[in-house]
Amino acid sequence: MNRSSYARLPERFFARVKPTPVAAPRLLKFNHSLAAALGLGDMGGAEALAGLYSGNVLPKDSEPIAMAYAGHQFGQFVPQLGDGRAILLGEAQDGAGARFDIQLKGSGRTPYSRGGDGRAALGPVLREYLVSEAMHALGIPTTRSLAAVATGESVFRESALPGAIVTRVASSLVRVGTFQYFAARGDVDGVRQLADYVIERHYPEAKAGELPHLALLRAVTQNQASLIARWMHVGFIHGVMNTDNMAVSGETIDFGPCAFMDSYDPAAVFSSIDSQGRYAYGNQPHAGAWNLARFAETLLPLIDDEPARAVELAGAAVSTFSTLFADALLSGFRGKLGLSAREDGDSKLAEDWLEAMHRNQADFTLTFRALCDAAESAEGNSRLRDSFANPRDYEQWEERWRARLNRESLGSRERAAAMRRMNPAYIPRNHRIEAVIHAAVESQDFGPFEELSTVLSRPYEFQAGRESYADPPQPGERVLKTFCGT
Repeated sequence: MNRSSYARLPERFFARVKPTPVAAPRLLKFNHSLAAALGLGDMGGAEALAGLYSGNVLPKDSEPIAMAYAGHQFGQFVPQLGDGRAILLGEAQDGAGARFDIQLKGSGRTPYSRGGDGRAALGPVLREYLVSEAMHALGIPTTRSLAAVATGESVFRESALPGAIVTRVASSLVRVGTFQYFAARGDVDGVRQLADYVIERHYPEAKAGELPHLALLRAVTQNQASLIARWMHVGFIHGVMNTDNMAVSGETIDFGPCAFMDSYDPAAVFSSIDSQGRYAYGNQPHAGAWNLARFAETLLPLIDDEPARAVELAGAAVSTFSTLFADALLSGFRGKLGLSAREDGDSKLAEDWLEAMHRNQADFTLTFRALCDAAESAEGNSRLRDSFANPRDYEQWEERWRARLNRESLGSRERAAAMRRMNPAYIPRNHRIEAVIHAAVESQDFGPFEELSTVLSRPYEFQAGRESYADPPQPGERVLKTFCGT
């Protein structure tokens, strides 16, 4: 592990702070494949790993820091947030030379803790580990989890809970809120240094143009449009799309009140703090565009010396989001429906399918997966039709779908196989995650966590003997609220 390149920026970008030691660190989970890809290895076994990824032992030459940032939280601007319970240890490189930040989350107080204890409870740590790794397996850009460590100490929320620390890996941890931190202080030089750092690290091609900071805005807009479309393809609801939770690298970051839908509903909300549905499933593209407008505002002084011209250029860049998102969304839904060619009516076909699912309270993941079987066999088609509360809704849509498929070149078997690569069988369902957390917290039983981790590592494959992991919750198992875990 190398010293963080972010720590080479001016001191006002962060605070130097060491993790607070914990009483009895114990390794719960270590991501061996990710560690190998980053050249980190096993570092001498479970005890040594627990010491390192609890923060009790610092890597050689480490200069741990907590990053400063601001952010709009549910539309309200907070000028100083920052890493209140996270500490950046350093960087690692993969075989291609790409750099990744290694950060402890739940590692104690920092100057940005705002009265908090800087710790994390076991439940949110297990949730972040499971969901972030599941997102990676689904092929969605995301921060990842390298290790989960029990601290041997309690944290106090509504009650005493076992404490834990998760090690997060990201291509970087710079957020829209990081830019806002400097812009809010009128620190144009700070915004410039940060923007140049992000360009150098993530978007070096932006340096080739006449207006590199406008090119940066365009690139981030493109990445966010693609990312949010991918969320929508698997029914993912982030839950807290504040500007401080939007990474400019284009990765999914922060897995507090997130959830995957069961029954399809564009108004679905799970986050306990999103009482107005600001970040509901169907509102996510609007939230993304709003966040990008806030990002653009921070870059205006860098884009052009003439304010009106800067606003014009930045506005044009952000305005491309809606088209970029719509194109990415439709492209993914074409694949999910078994379509490879592009036809003008495809968007209407996809929208009508989703509306039929909504009217029938159809499970998002299972219904798309069953469509793969329907594309392959009459038996699969019959099962899918019978799963609709009103089978006529399916039959009317299916007639149009079949006519559209007839204009495609693939045979039924090849088409179904391609669709299964786009439609997962297994997602991190809320009730499964809650069962894992309950077993770990109440009984110190991590068997369910290990089993679910294994299942979610291969979401697109049929896994014999694990069919029940694809099942939606029974009425008494439904989880209607998810929480930040702070």
